[in-house]
Amino acid sequence: MEENVSVWKANLTNGLILGMIGIIFTLVLYFFDQTFNKSLGYLFFVVQIVVLFFLVKSYRDNYLHGYIDYGRAVGAGVVIFLYCSIIAAIFSYILYKFIDTGLVNKSLAMSEEMMQKRGMPQEAIDSGLRIQKKIMKPEIMAPISIFGSMLTGTIMSLIVAIFVRKEGNPLIDNPELK
Repeated sequence: MEENVSVWKANLTNGLILGMIGIIFTLVLYFFDQTFNKSLGYLFFVVQIVVLFFLVKSYRDNYLHGYIDYGRAVGAGVVIFLYCSIIAAIFSYILYKFIDTGLVNKSLAMSEEMMQKRGMPQEAIDSGLRIQKKIMKPEIMAPISIFGSMLTGTIMSLIVAIFVRKEGNPLIDNPELK
């Protein structure tokens, strides 16, 4: 166990792990042409929560002598998600800008189809698609995705911290003080 390691340094590896899991999941969806499958997206939220639990628990056990309060657990989860969000944004930019430039058009077509299923008038659909076309550029999507991922990550961290926190009397329970 290392002493006095910042939460940023201690969770860099954890953020990289979660980010790489996200990239692998995205690539699997991409190769099976399931990039816009909402059910699999929800499944990935569950995967992220489970992985985040183990990563924050690892931080607690390896750096904090097995004890962490709720606030520190939330903070660690948010830091992990910040690193993960940056990695995901960079990958998203590369995917939409260089690997498959047609993904934006596929996304717009899917949006149009969803709006038509809802029974929206064609004028409203056209207006919505014009706005989406302005936003759906890799240069704009990547930074916006960081904020969206951070919001999701904060909520997940709030949930995970409930289960990871382990408080005790550090003067009695800390083995290094005995």
